Amino acid sequence: MRISRSGDYIAQIRLIGGRVFEKLLDASGADTFNGPQGKILDALWQQDGLSAHEIGQRTGLANSTLTSMLDRMENAGLVKRIRSTEDRRVVRIFLGPKAQQCKEQYAAVSEEMTGIYFRGFEDEEITSFESMLLRVLDNVREADRNDKSPLSE
Repeated sequence: MRISRSGDYIAQIRLIGGRVFEKLLDASGADTFNGPQGKILDALWQQDGLSAHEIGQRTGLANSTLTSMLDRMENAGLVKRIRSTEDRRVVRIFLGPKAQQCKEQYAAVSEEMTGIYFRGFEDEEITSFESMLLRVLDNVREADRNDKSPLSE
């Protein structure tokens, strides 16, 4: 297999895209949350009451990063932590009152960002591209779950 630059491209898209997203948030007047916090809020808008572990799985954020971000978000009134009644070891994260006010603003900025990402693409190209990205994501998730190197097989 030839050496691919895809990983480099994905990393650059993530970094540059993150900067563009922050600029769009600033231009929209959003000052309650930043881009990475928006990913957490988006996960909770889709399903409120997730555990920190579940949020990490959905966002790709590391547990250490997630914990400090959730602390800041809780202090800002964006989220609240509630210990599970079924399992006292589990803490569920719920949207705070400020988070509901931000949802439309985040959705508008996300839609604008999607327009930037896919400018000039046909719908079929977007569908195909996203399908391939999901396959790559599945591959790296599987490698992350395995203890041994996939190259040693």
